[in-house]
Amino acid sequence: MNPRNHQHLVEQIREEVRRLEKDNWSIHFTWVKAHNDNLGNEIADQLAKKAASRRDGETAYSRILKSAVIKVIQEKGELQYQQEWNVSTKGETKSFFPDIGEHKSKRLQMGINLSTMVTGHGTLRSYYYRFKIKDDLECVCRMGPQTTHHLIWECAQLLEQRETLKNRIKKAGGNWPLSNSDLANNYTRWFQIFVNSINFDTL
Repeated sequence: MNPRNHQHLVEQIREEVRRLEKDNWSIHFTWVKAHNDNLGNEIADQLAKKAASRRDGETAYSRILKSAVIKVIQEKGELQYQQEWNVSTKGETKSFFPDIGEHKSKRLQMGINLSTMVTGHGTLRSYYYRFKIKDDLECVCRMGPQTTHHLIWECAQLLEQRETLKNRIKKAGGNWPLSNSDLANNYTRWFQIFVNSINFDTL
């Protein structure tokens, strides 16, 4: 029996075992295959069904596991977060992670480059221009404002890296072009390699 399991029913079983051992009972726990005509198992199954069908008992909410309560609270919090996220119209991050659950499940190596790319903040010229740190928001390739979208899909300075990313995704059975969400969630490794290959000091 797992010593870290402190459910109320488990504690009751432990207490009963201790009581029986004081009366010189020798008790052993072993796994028994279900529905195999084992008399003790069949009796236990019948008693469990009988208890589950009873409607005369009061629900003991104080005996719900703390972990179960925490899980419900977390799920409600994530649902509320997702609802607010769905109606948000600000920021680049939503285009990469429209689903909060997917974002949580990804083990992203969130360095400066990746953070810059998925948020649209950081060392981007368009971001610096917005706060009057730079006088020009144009990328050094002079093909448009230096934004996340531009760097991934348009910048001539990243033509070689983009072609490598494209070939890797197509080799893996993916389509090109694809959405930011697909890049971040379905081709995470290749996307990270692409982003980390960017030298923002020269762009």
